[in-house]
Amino acid sequence: MKRNFWTLSVLATGALIASTSLVQAQQNCAPRAVVIERLASSYGEIRQSIGLAQNNTMVEVFASTNTGSWTITVTNASGLTCLVASGQAFERLAESLPTPAEDA
Repeated sequence: MKRNFWTLSVLATGALIASTSLVQAQQNCAPRAVVIERLASSYGEIRQSIGLAQNNTMVEVFASTNTGSWTITVTNASGLTCLVASGQAFERLAESLPTPAEDA
């Protein structure tokens, strides 16, 4: 019973954090052109990578190789872009997959 309570507590905490992050992300949204201009002019960040996510949303990573600041955005099909995460110490990596004989 104690283990089930612990698992439920961890899941509830995770759901609360995820929902809080979603609400915060919804408050940090603007048209894509506005967000890109702000990231470039205020932080010197340019797009470093791009990918497609669920519901035809575009996920992008913007970063400044000079300052190390980075921002992850999500843009929906209508062009609304939301800030999802940001931070410092961005590094560009060129890693390769391990060979099958190596441990991951």
